[in-house]
Amino acid sequence: MQHPPVWLIAPALASFVTAPAFAVQYLDIEQAQKLFFPRAESFTPVPLLLTDAQKAVVEKAAGVRMRYARQPVWKVTENGALAGWVVQDEVYGKHEFITFAVALDATGAVRGVEILDYRETHGREVRNPAWRAQFNGKQHGAPLRLDEDIQNISGATLSCKHISEGVRRILALHAVALK
Repeated sequence: MQHPPVWLIAPALASFVTAPAFAVQYLDIEQAQKLFFPRAESFTPVPLLLTDAQKAVVEKAAGVRMRYARQPVWKVTENGALAGWVVQDEVYGKHEFITFAVALDATGAVRGVEILDYRETHGREVRNPAWRAQFNGKQHGAPLRLDEDIQNISGATLSCKHISEGVRRILALHAVALK
């Protein structure tokens, strides 16, 4: 009986090794809410269920498809008045979902972006506070496009692109259903 050459054993075994899976939960939604609005008295769930017509308007305005008609949203109250909104969403990174939250002030401008769950093996740099701060103050109608008004991160291009699209979609959602 003839045996395969010894030098083929290592490559054959290596073919069974898979890339390591990484999934990190950095924050849950309650922690993100408190970071966004530390003086808030309440975060009231206002889950949205968009009509097909509303969904179409959001998609056209954002230039990005909405996978779901339901959107988790919380109304934020400070001193008895509307302080803003917290919207949870997820986008596809390269292979896996990235769950994030966006805080909007009462006028609909971005107050902050937080990465809640990151499941990709690369691109974690989108958690960099300086990168996420680029969204602060942006309102509906801002292009939020890589290399235009949002800087790209080498090695995290798809994560950067898709989070930018997600924030653009949330701003359109505010204009259509929360304003």
